[in-house]
Amino acid sequence: HADFGGEVERVLGMADGALVLIDAAEGPMPQTRFVLSKALECGLRPIVVINKIDRPDARINEVVNEAFELLMELGGDAHLDDFPHIFASAKEGYATHDPNVRTDSIHPLLDMVLKEIPGPDVEPDEPLQMLVTTLDWSEFVGRIAIGRIQAGTVRQGQTVEVLKAHEIEEAKINAVHVFHKLGRTEVKEATAGDVVALVGIDDIDIGDTVCAKEQRRPLPRVTVDEPTLEMIFSINSSPFAGREGKYVTTRQLRERLHRELEKNVALRVRQAEGSDAYAVSGRGVLHLSVLIETMRREGYELSVAKPHVILREVDGVVHEPFETLTVEVPTDNLGPVMEIVGNRRGTLDEMQTRGDFTIVRFTIPARGLIGIRTRMLNATQGTAVIHHRFQGYKPREGDMPRRANGVMISNVTGRAVGFALDGLQERAEMFVAPGDDVYEGMIVGENARENDLTVNPTREKK
Repeated sequence: HADFGGEVERVLGMADGALVLIDAAEGPMPQTRFVLSKALECGLRPIVVINKIDRPDARINEVVNEAFELLMELGGDAHLDDFPHIFASAKEGYATHDPNVRTDSIHPLLDMVLKEIPGPDVEPDEPLQMLVTTLDWSEFVGRIAIGRIQAGTVRQGQTVEVLKAHEIEEAKINAVHVFHKLGRTEVKEATAGDVVALVGIDDIDIGDTVCAKEQRRPLPRVTVDEPTLEMIFSINSSPFAGREGKYVTTRQLRERLHRELEKNVALRVRQAEGSDAYAVSGRGVLHLSVLIETMRREGYELSVAKPHVILREVDGVVHEPFETLTVEVPTDNLGPVMEIVGNRRGTLDEMQTRGDFTIVRFTIPARGLIGIRTRMLNATQGTAVIHHRFQGYKPREGDMPRRANGVMISNVTGRAVGFALDGLQERAEMFVAPGDDVYEGMIVGENARENDLTVNPTREKK
């Protein structure tokens, strides 16, 4: 997803090749195009895997041609001389070079990876050099630095230097883990080309270079996108507080948010002024929504205010964040995309047509992106592929269109009744079902018209 686009690109930097998994019946999906284009930009060698060849409706030869055309459209001409591809059925557990000949294992796929994917471009005989690409966190060992070793060897107990943005720190490697199958395995040492997780460097961030002591060769820094959106988190203060969760106090909320900072490096948390609430900043609505849902499943009860963009003042002028919005959509569905972005003060920068698809790039205020994904997918029957990247701060644009629909607000406390909801749902989309508890002031539905309505969802038939 676009909110995590930076993470995807950083992880691609640790790879040497890519398996392009395509359904033998459905063919290349719209979302495949963006990720594959990024993989090609990173210089990765693609292998196309046509999966589910055992489906009754499989279109094997057609899908191979569609994959070939997709690579051509994305500028993968350098890879088209031999176009490595293989057929597979993950359900049955086999891969084959001929879809009419079934094998008994996935060894043909693994052999193709060994043959087609080049080895890592590293320097095993040079001093240690590793770029930190991502971070993990453990309650037992703290922050864990993850990246691929570009040069040399790293050993357990080794003293290294961490080249940060503006300073150099010395640290000791307490443990070295390599990735094996779906987990990690602790080893005594790892060499150039290995993707490793280093334990023992507490003060380390994405983009730092870990190198041998007194052998300072910094690698080009990768960046973490700055937060552009903020939401206020506070404890649940509704009349139904404490009914569902087990963590309901401000102290528990504060501890959980600060614990999240250890591994979620794109997140920012500060105490809101004059209250026990916390302002949580992130890359976008989905970025923060994932945190909210994770906390809910862990048993936290919290109230969340509507998102708003982070503003800055430059030379007395209010600036707001702008983003570059890229939309790839079938040309037939281009009209709704232009209308939606235009209504949110987006301006067209570039338009390219590739086959049946059109790629359009806009400059748009970050607040214009709130809710745009759902509207755009609905307007294009789910075919639009959307990606946005932070561009910079510019003078604030004018106001955005307000919501077109009002809400229905309960004027009583009680339990929703089917008879009352039947009458209300003709004029609104209801958020509650018969038997749900409601309280006075609770939003229970979205009105079909612009005005807000106070209603009684507990009214019974007389």
